[in-house]
Amino acid sequence: MRNCLRVLLPLLISGFVWTISADNDDQGLRTERISGSAGDVLEDNPIGKLKVYVYELPSKYNKKILQKDQRCLNHMFAAEIFMHRFLLSSPVRTMNPNEADWFYTPIYTTCDLTPTGLPLPFKAPRMMRSAVQLISSNWPYWNRTEGADHFFVVPHDFGACFHYQEEKAIERGILPLLKRATLVQTFGQRNHVCLKEGSITIPPYAPPQKMQAHLIPPDTPRSIFVYFRGLFYDVNNDPEGGYYARGARAAVWENFKNNPLFDISTDHPTTYYEDMQRSVFCLCPLGWAPWSPRLVEAVVFGCIPVIIADEIVLPFADAIPWEEIGVFVAEEDVSKLDTMLTSIPPEVILRKQRLLANPFMKRAMIFPQRAQPGDAFHQILNGLARKLPHPKTAYLKPDQKLLNWTAGPVKDLKPW
Repeated sequence: MRNCLRVLLPLLISGFVWTISADNDDQGLRTERISGSAGDVLEDNPIGKLKVYVYELPSKYNKKILQKDQRCLNHMFAAEIFMHRFLLSSPVRTMNPNEADWFYTPIYTTCDLTPTGLPLPFKAPRMMRSAVQLISSNWPYWNRTEGADHFFVVPHDFGACFHYQEEKAIERGILPLLKRATLVQTFGQRNHVCLKEGSITIPPYAPPQKMQAHLIPPDTPRSIFVYFRGLFYDVNNDPEGGYYARGARAAVWENFKNNPLFDISTDHPTTYYEDMQRSVFCLCPLGWAPWSPRLVEAVVFGCIPVIIADEIVLPFADAIPWEEIGVFVAEEDVSKLDTMLTSIPPEVILRKQRLLANPFMKRAMIFPQRAQPGDAFHQILNGLARKLPHPKTAYLKPDQKLLNWTAGPVKDLKPW
């Protein structure tokens, strides 16, 4: 009976999902308003609620770095570049630092790429230290709070720990000079050394134009039940196996590689985006870090994200109701995925898809080149606005110092 169910379900789901995935009134669907603590603030407008001063740094910290390698505009860490561009023309920008609520230091810490396009963050601590020294000596604003009213975009794997290997990132810890600042970062994992309390967790960058170019008709049936493309084993960095993704991806492959409900592979087809739009569920397992662009892609394409990453802190969790639009599976329960997903009632799938159809839900996950109301840029500003006013403890007494400028690895103290 169980084998028969596995064979018949794709056929049943195909007809069923044709009805629930078409985002138009002819099919009797509507875009539901999201209510609750998260959905109520999804459409907030930050304009008029805060003012941001953008430090004008020498171009060696940003523009010249990008000029050396334009690939930085397309990788998953590009939010630091586009946030800078957005703020330069944003209505929240003020040219008068004396009226600013927040101060932003534009540094492109993830634009040092290998020949294969992978960012190496090893110069980032020296870059960041150099920039902080510059703003603290040329402007008075850093010194009065030691950065408590400053924010930095640090979108690498483990944020301001500036290392792509978790154990070494934990050993290094967050750059000491950023201990009082607000960090805007893609990395989010509860009770982790590299997640500072009060950080704003954001989605990784996924090219909006590329996703837009691969849209298919909204009434296309979702005939794929579970979809995933990506690594199951990272043999180069984890030759013994089991450590990569804490074994969760390996468990997906070993348990479901022959299951007809699961369309999973290491191949990355040219129809990847189209396939996600034909899928009911998209697996979003952890890799070396708990997040990946799949989360963004799943939401944009209306594919219910199946989040497999214990203790993950999701992007804009104060605005996006992840519990209502996604499915959470503990890493230790991966072997039960088929049972868990096939047991979800059709009406629950329907509601999740209706919520995912909300244009504000999709927009909140992307960084469009021309900003739009409610997009990821605005969600970051909303997060900053909700932190105002700054507490009295943010402001130091004259000559008071809290940060240790000589803390950290010796090589991080070398001039940049």
